[in-house]
Amino acid sequence: MEDRQLLRYGRHILLEDIGVEGQERLQTATALIVGAGGLGSPAAMYLAAAGVGTLLIADGDTVELSNLQRQILHRDDAVGQPKAESGARTIAALNPDVRVEPIHERLAGAALAAAISRSQVVLDCSDNFATRHAVNRGCVHAGVPLVSGAAIRFDGQLSVFDPRRAESPCYHCVFPQTDSLEEVRCAVMGVFAPLTGMVGTMQAAEALKILGGFGNPAVGRLLLIDSRSMQIDSVSLARDPDCEVCGAHQLGRPSA
Repeated sequence: MEDRQLLRYGRHILLEDIGVEGQERLQTATALIVGAGGLGSPAAMYLAAAGVGTLLIADGDTVELSNLQRQILHRDDAVGQPKAESGARTIAALNPDVRVEPIHERLAGAALAAAISRSQVVLDCSDNFATRHAVNRGCVHAGVPLVSGAAIRFDGQLSVFDPRRAESPCYHCVFPQTDSLEEVRCAVMGVFAPLTGMVGTMQAAEALKILGGFGNPAVGRLLLIDSRSMQIDSVSLARDPDCEVCGAHQLGRPSA
């Protein structure tokens, strides 16, 4: 590690749980961020500030004026431009040590699988169930930890799904994919701007713990965040042995 990097990341290196070795693990890691909106913005910025070596930022949308109330990765002059590319410019200005690969598409199929296979952690910062379930299936198949976040109105959720752990549920265990599942969009329901920052920053923290190999990620727990009362509740989650995505019959492992 260069002297300049020792200075930049010095406050991390001073932490016994991280140190030089942990910081070097972050610098050689790759993280995939699916969605460069309200959650992906703070998540990407904190991962970049912390020195994660490579960030894959995937988003098929362009920046709209209404995004700027909460999507701090983008500036007013980015309106009309691809979010992935706008985000890459912001990250480059924030930390030139970080390699950013903008992916201007809604990842699916082989492209999604390829991006996940390159990553040591995936942050689901998307805003629709179809993408969340596709990302979950990809992470389960590849054995890559998934940090999932959501925010709507004043309420947020956060959990970590780690297919490397036999006891860990997957996203489908907790939120089964059904035709009757109602999609709730912030474009219709609204969202409190700082809430997206709270959840996205927590996603970054969980991802850093996974990449750096320290702490206790929120596996098997669903954090429920009420920004009006500033209360966070934790609900225990269990893996569904009959889950059609991660169940024992799918992965060829004994039932719990």
